[in-house]
Amino acid sequence: MAKWDNMLSMLWMLRSGRKLTAAQIADSLEISVRTVYRYIDALCASGVPVVAESGHDGGIRILESFEETPLFFKSVELKVLMDTYKFAQGAGYPYTEELESALKKVENGLHDEQCDDLSRQTGGLDVISPESSPSVVPLLRDLEQAVNDGRTVRIVYRKANAEQADEREVDPYGLAYDRNEWYTVAYCHRSQAVRTFRVDRIARLEQIEAWFEKPERFSASDYFQDQSERERAADGPPTVIPIEGEPDTLNAICGHWHMRHYLMQRTDREAQFLLDVPTMNKHLPRYLLTFGTAIRIREPLALKRRIRRWHRQSHSITISETIELH
Repeated sequence: MAKWDNMLSMLWMLRSGRKLTAAQIADSLEISVRTVYRYIDALCASGVPVVAESGHDGGIRILESFEETPLFFKSVELKVLMDTYKFAQGAGYPYTEELESALKKVENGLHDEQCDDLSRQTGGLDVISPESSPSVVPLLRDLEQAVNDGRTVRIVYRKANAEQADEREVDPYGLAYDRNEWYTVAYCHRSQAVRTFRVDRIARLEQIEAWFEKPERFSASDYFQDQSERERAADGPPTVIPIEGEPDTLNAICGHWHMRHYLMQRTDREAQFLLDVPTMNKHLPRYLLTFGTAIRIREPLALKRRIRRWHRQSHSITISETIELH
């Protein structure tokens, strides 16, 4: 058994309130009496008030004033905890205050040498993430609560590039964080199907007096993966689709939860995607039209033709007003 496991086992034995001799502890842990005394010194150095009393009624015990704290983390384990907090904070995790409070309790149980070592080890890593709206935090809390309670919520949601937000009732099945964005996977009552909603596009959320039963063993991350694999499994040869545009526009396309799985390479002014033909024909024309003149598509010819067909069917905008198809 490793040293740290032995020390923790010894601490549990002493916390029973009984006085134990070094020989009793040594026999129980199958270590030497000399090792027991080394562990006692280590526990004392960590702030555990271990008392060794000599004489007939003597023994080893812990003072009643001792409150158990997580003292037996290895140095690298403490570093991992602190680094995890940085990542959670950068991701906009909705419980960072509670996480910080928990870590403070850990730090309070460390002695000076451990604190100095932790400071040295964690000083070289920072997590830089795009700023997220403060309103996302209460939304994430409310959505998670709705997931746990199985409660339907009414949201006001604005799709990408949509002029107006619309209202719908959804059953949140789970939350997922992917590429600096939070999503909720939910059953949409209006669409009568499971849909994905970006949390920062929810303008308002309210609970209603309606309840749902989440599918057994549902996983938001599995849903994302299954959707991508389902699309990838479509029949048809793959084709390269180069899309030109400004960096911000390309960021939006490359960051789309579905499109990013097909990204081959990217420069400041061009992104190349590898899609099978059925997926390209089914999804891309309508989606790309929402970006208007901000993007340019030069090939493949089949995609350009389908986009033109969408224009003719919509009768709402002319080709020249919408997208460059040079």
